[in-house]
Amino acid sequence: MRLTVDVHTHVVPAQVIADARRGAGFDGLTIDHQGGQDWLVHRQGFRYPVPAAYFDVAARLQSMDERGISHALISIAPTLFMYWAPGAEAVEFCRAANDFLAAMAAGSGGRLIALATLPMQAPAAAVAELTRAVTSLGMRGAEIGPDVGDTPLDDPAVRPVLAAAAGLGVPLILHPYYVGQRPGLADFYLTNLVGNPLATTVGAARLIFSGLLDELPGLRLVLMHGGGYLPYQIGRLDHGYQVRPESRGCLRPPSQYLRRFWYDSVTHAPAPLAFLVSMAGADRVLFGTDFPFDMAAGPVREQAAGAGLGEADLAGIAGRNASRLFGLGLPA
Repeated sequence: MRLTVDVHTHVVPAQVIADARRGAGFDGLTIDHQGGQDWLVHRQGFRYPVPAAYFDVAARLQSMDERGISHALISIAPTLFMYWAPGAEAVEFCRAANDFLAAMAAGSGGRLIALATLPMQAPAAAVAELTRAVTSLGMRGAEIGPDVGDTPLDDPAVRPVLAAAAGLGVPLILHPYYVGQRPGLADFYLTNLVGNPLATTVGAARLIFSGLLDELPGLRLVLMHGGGYLPYQIGRLDHGYQVRPESRGCLRPPSQYLRRFWYDSVTHAPAPLAFLVSMAGADRVLFGTDFPFDMAAGPVREQAAGAGLGEADLAGIAGRNASRLFGLGLPA
């Protein structure tokens, strides 16, 4: 099988579903059985089906075989970040989730690579959990939100977590999250369709303008969903840097930071994928799908069809770039 590394796949720990089924779900999670399928229901309103591929290794590997995917990074469903929960409870939740993710990876014959989830509302505990996940569980990085509730990632309280990732030499995936409706975006599923890429864009722009990327040159960040709107509106950010004094917190124009990020390929159309490659470089783009959510994109060649990518660039996007970034050492 050709080397393909899907960097954007999600897991719901089996215990989370079991607890929800017996009426003791964390943060009020419940299970609704509808149409022959279990749905995980958040007290804030969001609900989604949870087929076996979310938590069962055999089902996950079968789905990968069907789509021609050799390896995948697994991270917790972002709806389970639980940044809104009390800190001590979130710490225990994250530890249990990371133990599950590590065990799932260990039982996959090397095809699944686990990324940690962190209790970001408790930064000191998040640093400790990231360290444990990397040094004891063998995880290759972590997945966090582009913000922590109302606290941006450039806030001094959160910066120690980013500094710890840089010190450990592991990437952080920034993935937007929600469990309820966002104001002004309640209709037409806009909370996801528009809100998710918007949250990524705001988070990334703050990291640039605040000077945090200058302060932490070793920090490696991956932006999901093609980087949100960042690559496509970078000219506007550059213009603001030139004409607005409050936008001068970074050392260079924002466009010069595009290659400080990596981007997944989930753009859902060939033209924006081609534009992303032209702006950031093919070596900064990683194959992703968002599996098993219904917003998932298809296999790598399906995503790239019509994008005009050469075979060398396509091979990099398919797996070599991810292997290099996450230190996987996978053969091409």
